[in-house]
Amino acid sequence: SLEAMAEIGATGAGGVHRLAASDEDRRARDLLVFWLEEVGAEVTVDDMGDVFGRRAGRDEGLDPVMTGSHLDSQPRGGRFDGALGVMGALEVLRTLRDHGVETSRPVVLVDWTNEEGSRFPPAMMASGVWAGALDRDWAYARTDVAGRTFGDELARIGYRGPAPCERRPFHAYYELHVAR
Repeated sequence: SLEAMAEIGATGAGGVHRLAASDEDRRARDLLVFWLEEVGAEVTVDDMGDVFGRRAGRDEGLDPVMTGSHLDSQPRGGRFDGALGVMGALEVLRTLRDHGVETSRPVVLVDWTNEEGSRFPPAMMASGVWAGALDRDWAYARTDVAGRTFGDELARIGYRGPAPCERRPFHAYYELHVAR
């Protein structure tokens, strides 16, 4: 899965160029959604483009464990940066399914939008809106070097979802990430 994801926006130097709300970002999200549906996760996309894949737990009243990261990259960035956390979370969902493990709590995979902030500064924009630290309309108005707005580009690629981007209770959050 890591290698298949790294093919989307691949550079000649072995990295990726997959900026937020780009066509490459859309292709990566489409592949992730396909894989999430394949494992039976309930997929939700919020109005900041965050993709959530929820696997039910034995007690749906318990707050979920969240895990994930982001699929957008720096310009000509590393092939595993961000994607490692999302693909690692996907492998957790696959392993639980393959071994028939029923967790007490729901498990939610998340792909945060525009975590790198390379095309639309600042970084951690959608997760910032989700956490209540940034205003959604302000984020929608951020522009890239060509003057395109984040909100318009998110809609153009089909990932300005119907669910509101707002913090929901969770029990724990785990993010596997590349360290320098």
